Amino acid sequence: MRGSVVVMDFRTTVERAERLKHLHAEHKPLVLPTVWDVWSARTAAAAGFPALTIGSHPLADSRGAEDQEGQTFEEVLAAVRPIIAAVDVPVSVDLESGYGQKPADLVAGLVEAGGVGLNIEDTVHSEGGRVRSTQEHASYVAGLRAAADDAGVPVWVNGRTDLFAHAENPSAVLDEVIERLRALEQAGADSVYPVKIQDNDELLAAVTAAVAVPVNTTAHPVKHDLERFRRLGVGRITYGPLLQFALADAMKDMLKPWAPSS
Repeated sequence: MRGSVVVMDFRTTVERAERLKHLHAEHKPLVLPTVWDVWSARTAAAAGFPALTIGSHPLADSRGAEDQEGQTFEEVLAAVRPIIAAVDVPVSVDLESGYGQKPADLVAGLVEAGGVGLNIEDTVHSEGGRVRSTQEHASYVAGLRAAADDAGVPVWVNGRTDLFAHAENPSAVLDEVIERLRALEQAGADSVYPVKIQDNDELLAAVTAAVAVPVNTTAHPVKHDLERFRRLGVGRITYGPLLQFALADAMKDMLKPWAPSS
């Protein structure tokens, strides 16, 4: 115990990291509900999910902050510690583009907080939203892999690229995306995450066929279909902010009859 903050036992952290790795092998795809506070984490775990992920967007919204690194790394760690400690399942954390941290410092902070997986993207928010080059992003992921190995914790690294999201015509950048995903795989990423193609069967099928590691996709818990993603070869599913958005819509529908009439 450090003050009033629960510090995860190192052995527990290692065991959870190993469990997360096994879960990716056992479930095709592995669905990781994206949570943002203790309540949402406990609710998802109680629903039967064996692992969770904390999303940067919903976490920021829950704290009145901005996404895209509107919080400092220290603020994020302070926010995720009680979430991770509140459940008995492995938890991965979206660490955006790294908050300007060196890979070793990013991994050290994550592990100290009890996190056993991370998401890392190539849009560098602290530098005006520039996009890392393929080699630069791969080198950063390689640094994360090396830092996790040095720490003795098999942290699951989910290498994200935003190239589809930045392109006016996503199909036109498919070859570049595949090159980037393969570079991330070779650098030590355990899974890869090309965002903004969850509704495009052709692009999803192309990227899942191009790499040997699981491909992560965003899903809406109501509007999307698990079996469709399985048919397309998706190996990992997270919700991003879409679970929080869906709950907000449901909450507004429930509350509307009780609101003062305009």
